[in-house]
Amino acid sequence: MTPIGSERDAQAGHVYLVGAGPGDPDLLTMRAHRLLRSATRILPDDLVSPEVLALAGSGAEVIPVGKRCGQLRVTQAEINQLLVSSAQAGHAVLRLKSGDPLVFGRIAEELKALRAAAIPVEIVPGVSAAFAAAAALEVPLTDRSAASKLIFATAHSAANTLEQGRSPQPVWTGPLPGDATLVIYMPGRDLERLAGELISAGVDAKMPVTAISRVSTPEQTSHQTTLARLRTEHCGPAPLLLLIGRAIRREND
Repeated sequence: MTPIGSERDAQAGHVYLVGAGPGDPDLLTMRAHRLLRSATRILPDDLVSPEVLALAGSGAEVIPVGKRCGQLRVTQAEINQLLVSSAQAGHAVLRLKSGDPLVFGRIAEELKALRAAAIPVEIVPGVSAAFAAAAALEVPLTDRSAASKLIFATAHSAANTLEQGRSPQPVWTGPLPGDATLVIYMPGRDLERLAGELISAGVDAKMPVTAISRVSTPEQTSHQTTLARLRTEHCGPAPLLLLIGRAIRREND
């Protein structure tokens, strides 16, 4: 793999698995920006913002591979094949993923396909939504007096298991450690069910929750509540992130 931080432009026949950050182009890494300017074929997820895509080179071919309203879903197998065939055709391929590609980004499947085809790969990290959310809210995810543990989870996998005819696994089981912050990516639309599951699992119903919608974009909104009240409140449109734990409580709350 090419070392992270390389100053080279995107190379023909290579695939770059790159984090686009949460939406604000100012939060891109310099490496991601350079690859955006030099890639010849770009495959972005649906959540990659238009402002980030606007930084692409003028000659780049952009092929969206996310799920879009009114269009057929591109399967993961089709994405894998497109990555391989694009590199084999001589393109410098940029696979652009929202946030960080290594956090709930299905990167394992793409890496497996690329390695099987002996395609050179570079992974470029990005700012994950959890870190952008904490910065925007000016609250810590960890704190020496409140939280020494940080847990990432997603409710999206539950939907996938239902599609495959299997029983979904709970997002979290058991009491949440008192010194932990739980971050839930892609919590889904049924927050009442999710909150009920967490409370039934043993998470304190009074635990502070901050929901942040469309973090780092002009449409960003946030809502502070508790796990119990989350069941009945509207927290904004997707993409939505939940921060749960004592560390994220503001001092004046």
